[in-house]
Amino acid sequence: MKQRPGTMTRIAALRTVLQRFAFMLLLGSAAAIMVMGRTNPEAFQQARTVVTDATTPILDVLSRPTATVNHWVAEVKALVSLREENQRLREENARLLQWQAAARILDVENRELQALLAYDRKDAMRYVTGRVVGLGGTFVRSVLLNIGTNDGVRTGQVAVVGEGLIGRVAETGKFSSRVLLVSDLNSRIPVIVEETRVRAVLAGDNSLQPQIVYLSADSEIKEGQRIVTSGHGGAFPPGIPVGVVASVGDAGVRVKLFAEADSQEYIRLMDFGLRGVLESSAEGQ
Repeated sequence: MKQRPGTMTRIAALRTVLQRFAFMLLLGSAAAIMVMGRTNPEAFQQARTVVTDATTPILDVLSRPTATVNHWVAEVKALVSLREENQRLREENARLLQWQAAARILDVENRELQALLAYDRKDAMRYVTGRVVGLGGTFVRSVLLNIGTNDGVRTGQVAVVGEGLIGRVAETGKFSSRVLLVSDLNSRIPVIVEETRVRAVLAGDNSLQPQIVYLSADSEIKEGQRIVTSGHGGAFPPGIPVGVVASVGDAGVRVKLFAEADSQEYIRLMDFGLRGVLESSAEGQ
């Protein structure tokens, strides 16, 4: 249903009158407040206080979302900072663990090298130290070193560690050498009981405790006695520590070696100028 033009005109006129009335009302209220503030300050102050008390709760409610947002923003920033700090500490801890592992390795190497330096033989013509780079191979009980003939290594040289004898050089290459261990099945070393001077042969059998053989029937040997090389046969010089008697019984006399190859990283090869091993090898060929 269409409104008549006269009705629209009257509504527009009424709206204009109301707008003018509202403007005049606001203007009059403002003037009244100004006059009241000048003529009766105490009443004006009381009215303002009443208005302030009425609007404060509303403003408080309206301001809470802003405070909450600011609080959460601060919490997020703190959380991001903590995560960054945690990541930094993790990386620093990883670096410290790497340095710690390197320091432990260097400490072990330093102790081994100091032990090698502590074992000194004045009768050695020369010596060279090599690192163990492999176990086993051609022989059942042997170790491979990273030094060879280019470093002065030759077959028959005595292999020692800080604790004593560990074997002898059985094979050589230009850059590598293989040491036959005392415990190997093919190893035969002339030894002597340090206390009683009883002579015998230490025979390897691929066990951790090789056996003493060729003892005389009236030989007295006891547990705990030290075994050293005797120097017979021209393969090893006398007096190199080998081990101690571990057991005496029906299974024979067993010797606990001073040096265990599995725990060694460095081995020193000593040249005493002995030709016993080389001469024995030449005769067998």
